[in-house]
Amino acid sequence: MPRVLVLNGPNLQRLGTREPDVYGVVSLAEVAAELQAAAPEGVEVDLRQTDDEAVLVGWLHQAADAGEPVILNPAAFTHYSYALHDAVRIATGAGLPVVEVHVTNPAAREAFRRESVVSPAATGVIAGFGTDGYRLALDWVAGRLPG
Repeated sequence: MPRVLVLNGPNLQRLGTREPDVYGVVSLAEVAAELQAAAPEGVEVDLRQTDDEAVLVGWLHQAADAGEPVILNPAAFTHYSYALHDAVRIATGAGLPVVEVHVTNPAAREAFRRESVVSPAATGVIAGFGTDGYRLALDWVAGRLPG
């Protein structure tokens, strides 16, 4: 069964309660349930979250080794993690799609949030559509799965 990894960086376990006026009221558990329901038959969605940069890098390496596409919300790591940039480049270099997702539009926020060191390595970026961005990414990724 094909699997899509949905990887989330720091503080995203607080979706739904952290600054709801900025990030909305949908929790990460609700995002996971919505993605499971939206996934095409026979496609597994594996949603994970960590506050640890090394764990996130390790998951990207596992995805590259297993040939699994990734939806990635790097959160705060977006702006400074060259290790994450390199891990995304490994996955895309292996021919896998990696879609960077942001709940908010970083370009419309504070200056320090406007630069992504991850975006140049990603296949594409979806930002500013709230948690709907995850489903948009899944639709795109699932449409490119073999079978």
